Amino acid sequence: MIIRTVAVGRPQEVAGPRPGETTSTAIWKLPVDGPVEVGPENLAGDEQADRVHHGGPEKSVYAYGAEDLAWWREQLGGIDDQVFGQNLTTAGRDLRTAVIGERWRVGTAELEVVQPRIPCFKLGLRAGDPTMPRRFVAATRPGVYLRVATPGTITAGDPVTITEEPGHGLTVADVFAIYHHHRDRAARLLDAPGLPSWYHDWARKRRVSRD
Repeated sequence: MIIRTVAVGRPQEVAGPRPGETTSTAIWKLPVDGPVEVGPENLAGDEQADRVHHGGPEKSVYAYGAEDLAWWREQLGGIDDQVFGQNLTTAGRDLRTAVIGERWRVGTAELEVVQPRIPCFKLGLRAGDPTMPRRFVAATRPGVYLRVATPGTITAGDPVTITEEPGHGLTVADVFAIYHHHRDRAARLLDAPGLPSWYHDWARKRRVSRD
């Protein structure tokens, strides 16, 4: 697996989902050349407009696969390489198989797989298609949110080495599918300690309600 592109963006005001409405978003990201510093919670030059639902240590860096982009092009035709607002575009691996808690060595940084992306309406704004969040859920190609385990620098073209892979085997695609499509399997999420605590709280509530 390699890093094909590194991209960053800052918040901007764009037309909202309703006429006359605007919203602030940083989903419009542009590739950058050369080494990019990876701080404790983001890449240098990258920001989030809504810090309640985006960013923070459990959503520091977002990666999406070139393989997933190719799949979307088969479904929709030509799409922008950055339509999903990812920081890292990877190539050479199906990111759906990334295991929660696995670690990547990229450049001089180390990143940890934390969770899949849950889409919001801003994905529809970026794609110019209000149905895109629903399509994204149906496709089960969520990409990967990463935690910064060790700050450093990343450059487009860097190889990615998986340095650690937990034995529980729960992938980002598993988490996404359970949360959106197979809620009867919610207890499986408790097997992955690396997931954000709210997933575990949700899974326990689902288990109690079933009991």
